[in-house]
Amino acid sequence: METAAARFRAAVESRDLSAFDALFTDDVRFYSPVKFTPFEGKPMVLGLLKVLLRTFEDFRYIGHLEGTAETGTDGDRAASEILLFRAVANGKQIHGIDLLQFDEAGRIKEFTVMVRPQSAVQALGEAVFAGLVADGLVPGGR
Repeated sequence: METAAARFRAAVESRDLSAFDALFTDDVRFYSPVKFTPFEGKPMVLGLLKVLLRTFEDFRYIGHLEGTAETGTDGDRAASEILLFRAVANGKQIHGIDLLQFDEAGRIKEFTVMVRPQSAVQALGEAVFAGLVADGLVPGGR
């Protein structure tokens, strides 16, 4: 049986936005490297993924790790998978991870992205913010 992480990876790699809907809980939380509070709820997270797929160039997963980790919402331990990636955004090379944490049904309930170096975080933040504004997901002022 293919895991949610494998289906998520396939959706990202094929840029198949329609495949994401079934992978997330309705109250999914997305923890961004450029925003302290999470993006919350499936509609917002799906909109953010649409922007990210437009923003990243040469995106590729380069590995994965599986295990369990404490979740940010309730302190319980949850099945988790880390997908390591490389990409380019606004001309900056990015090294990063997607930390996916799952509910009992195997859907993604928390999604944390971490990237380096700092210059890439800044370039990514600017590009994503512009995309969120353009798509009407956030107001234009910071």
